[in-house]
Amino acid sequence: MMNKNSKIFIAGHNGMVGSAILRKLKATGYDNFVLRNSKELDLTNQADVNLFFSNEKPEYVFLAAAKVGGIFANNTFRAEFIYENLMIQNNVIQAAFQFQTKKLLFLGSSCIYPKNAPQPLKEEYLLTGLLEQTNEPYAIAKIAGIKMCESYFHQYGSDFISVMPTNLYGPNDNYDLKNSHVLPAFIRKIHLAKLLENNDIKGIKEDLIKKHTNDISANSSEIEILNFLSEQGINLSADKKVEIKLWGTGEVYREFLHVDDFAEICIQIFNKIDAKKLYVDLKQAQINVGTGKDLKIKELASLIKEIVGFEGEISWSTSQFNGTQKKCLDISLMNSIISYQSMDLSSGILKTYQNYLNS
Repeated sequence: MMNKNSKIFIAGHNGMVGSAILRKLKATGYDNFVLRNSKELDLTNQADVNLFFSNEKPEYVFLAAAKVGGIFANNTFRAEFIYENLMIQNNVIQAAFQFQTKKLLFLGSSCIYPKNAPQPLKEEYLLTGLLEQTNEPYAIAKIAGIKMCESYFHQYGSDFISVMPTNLYGPNDNYDLKNSHVLPAFIRKIHLAKLLENNDIKGIKEDLIKKHTNDISANSSEIEILNFLSEQGINLSADKKVEIKLWGTGEVYREFLHVDDFAEICIQIFNKIDAKKLYVDLKQAQINVGTGKDLKIKELASLIKEIVGFEGEISWSTSQFNGTQKKCLDISLMNSIISYQSMDLSSGILKTYQNYLNS
């Protein structure tokens, strides 16, 4: 178990997951952090990572740094997703071993499981079938990270373990209109649709500029803004009704966990289980972390629509990617290690939307 003054390195502390882990650790009394942003430390550069570990010698490592994105980004930037993620985790895990880090937690993704695996997804289903094609490069990188941690234990006794989160959401999420995950993408698109419904062109422009949409500037005209929204599937009809078209059929199922809950679960697991217990006693390579409950994407859209207050219509672009039909995690192993009750999805989305408005 970590002491309150142990030196802790959170790789990716500015991201959604890393920042949540940092907030939670600080709130529970930990105060000795060694942190570097991506400009200060390039985790894809082995020499830089080794120099950092040699100088700082962190006792504990949370490996939350990764190149992440939604279905469009995963399928479009396939080379970057496999290369950058492999480089980051290879460098950090090897340096943690070389410079005698006491313990490391590697964060994966539920996309590591086969596309057609039985539901709910159990840890032992890893490597039993083909992956979903759209995010295969990312999934392969994450599987390599899991097996790297497991291999370092079996060969060297390193206390390196892996957790596999379900779909996470919350503060510091990516709201990019093309490259974000489904929940933040829906929040932003439905929020923009609501602003259009209220004829708040100024508010739309401010949102697009503030959230780094390069296509829109302070000088953009109303027509340019409406055309840009139309490209995102947000349209104003002749009778002034607003319709939003979202990707896919809406018929696939997904599971969601608020990132603050995930951070708390990670810290509990980190303090309660070691590599020997995981790999030898439990005979598992990773621990699923989620809620064990999923819902249709159409239901998610309706829930966000209600929370945002959008009164227009939602339709579906059925020619676009759907991804895996269903991937709900079996969290029996997690529940045997810790006891935790996560917030319900409606409360979590409301909290996230309020954070989006205030950010």
